[in-house]
Amino acid sequence: MFGLSKRFITFLFGFLALAFAVGAILLFTPQAGQQARGQPILWVNGQAVHELDLLRLQGGDPLYAASPQGLLRTLVDTHFLEQVILTEALKQDAARVRVGGAEVRREVDRIREQFGLREKRAYEMFLNQIGFTDAQLRAEIRHQLQIQKRLEQIRSAARPTPEEVRFYYEVHREDYRTEPRVRARQIVVDERGLAEELLARARAGEDFALLAREHSRVGAEGDGALGAGPGEREPRPVSRVVFPEPVAQAVFALRGPGLVGPLEAGGRFYLVRVEEYLPPRVSDFEEIRERVERDAQAAKGDAALEAYLEELRQRAQVRFAEGSPYAYQNPTVARVGEREIRLTQVLQPVFGNPQTALLIQQGLGELAVQFFLPQALEDLIERELLVEAARASGLPFIGSRDEIAEAYLLYRTQDLTATEEEARRFYAENPAFFTVPASAEVVGVSFREEAKARAFREGALRSRDLQGLARAQEGTATEYGTVRPGQLPVILDQLVFRVREAFPEGPLGEVTEVLKLEDGTYMVLLIRNRQPELVRPLGESLEEAKELVVARKRQEKAEALIRELREGAEVENRLGQVLAELAPPREEAPEEAPAEEAPATP
Repeated sequence: MFGLSKRFITFLFGFLALAFAVGAILLFTPQAGQQARGQPILWVNGQAVHELDLLRLQGGDPLYAASPQGLLRTLVDTHFLEQVILTEALKQDAARVRVGGAEVRREVDRIREQFGLREKRAYEMFLNQIGFTDAQLRAEIRHQLQIQKRLEQIRSAARPTPEEVRFYYEVHREDYRTEPRVRARQIVVDERGLAEELLARARAGEDFALLAREHSRVGAEGDGALGAGPGEREPRPVSRVVFPEPVAQAVFALRGPGLVGPLEAGGRFYLVRVEEYLPPRVSDFEEIRERVERDAQAAKGDAALEAYLEELRQRAQVRFAEGSPYAYQNPTVARVGEREIRLTQVLQPVFGNPQTALLIQQGLGELAVQFFLPQALEDLIERELLVEAARASGLPFIGSRDEIAEAYLLYRTQDLTATEEEARRFYAENPAFFTVPASAEVVGVSFREEAKARAFREGALRSRDLQGLARAQEGTATEYGTVRPGQLPVILDQLVFRVREAFPEGPLGEVTEVLKLEDGTYMVLLIRNRQPELVRPLGESLEEAKELVVARKRQEKAEALIRELREGAEVENRLGQVLAELAPPREEAPEEAPAEEAPATP
């Protein structure tokens, strides 16, 4: 059995997209003369794949960049050739799909636009560099468009039944949980004194909407009503994204009606009156039926595509030329019941991980084999156990094998809950989960001369014209935005987050001393809206703590379920034996000749 995971399907689409993006990768056999393509290396359903085709593809594969040797080379070759075989089989199957000349022209035009090949001469040079004629490039683009259309045909033809759609919703209910929202009005002003005055007036009973209409710099025409449309004056439910982060934290910490502020964010001051708090909830099925149907359709399409590619690979007749420079080995490395797991299935997630390619390029490919391959195989074994259990349940799970395995775990662990006492204990034992890192809005202005940096600093303590001050002293301003510890260069990070004392403050915020950098330039930092690290209070964090307790319980139950399935199944793991068989024999050092004995002394 040649199983194809969703990861590989995603990879395949990326593989095709890459060819479109660069135009220069020879993904499929070009229409060049046979002599220019070298000798055939393999045949897929009788169609030859030639030496030069593979070398060009190999040249764009980072796994070959470090010239892997021994067992690693066999594994890389096997992974590479499995992609080529499936892609060639897919190309052949898609050949009957109609693609119009206009579609090909649009794609050629897109490539020319992307690479700046508007002039005929530049385009001809490009074709010469990649070894294509215009006709050959268009033929390749046609093949790739055929493949994309064929894959989309398979996906779109799969239709979930009403029963499958409803069950999909029941399993994935948490995906349809709304965010907490509020109905609220806000007043935004530029001066803290005015904000505090308006707060006092609101607390004294003055109409908040009228105060917003008279004073707010944002939304005054709507009486400060958040979420209101044009001409409306009544607030609509909004989520936390409409507020600056420090304001959102305070607003949603109320978990009910109330007045918040003044809070500074982005140089302005916010007052917010929350009229109603709407807690998160799972949307009713009828409310979001269309969305669920789309999601179920996508899952059913993934399953159809996975089955199609698996069948396509199973039916492919593959023959290798004698003396091939590539090693292709695809033995069974595990059995789960009657289902086999082949080596190529395990190599897909391992070699599809960019970290693996990096390790190979650093000469640590053996480490990747020893560490990642066994774990990848264990993941596949667990997946097969879960898929079999899902099918044995008789319930209408849909999706790729990966999706069904995940859905089965969700279904079996969905009724777990957490008490308030459990949440309180988790909060006390895990403060890191509820800690908001320190933050600050930072601008850095750099100068070549110290005197100009000092002149800028003096001006920044009096003026708010940042660009004018920087320009006058030939400085360059860099907006770092809102940053947290560890996001700035080390020396700047220490200045912002490690220095305990505040710097002198001007209209642009805190102004640091002139700092000399390692490259000999000078910098002044402007710091605004500095927020210290804080642990969110229990009242604000209780619901989140409950969710984390439930997540931990679900993880523990899932692990127990997998152990139970494994104990009751026939599982054979042959990976160690297979790798030992594929590893080239080690050359034994020649034995040293015994030293001649010195003649005995008479």
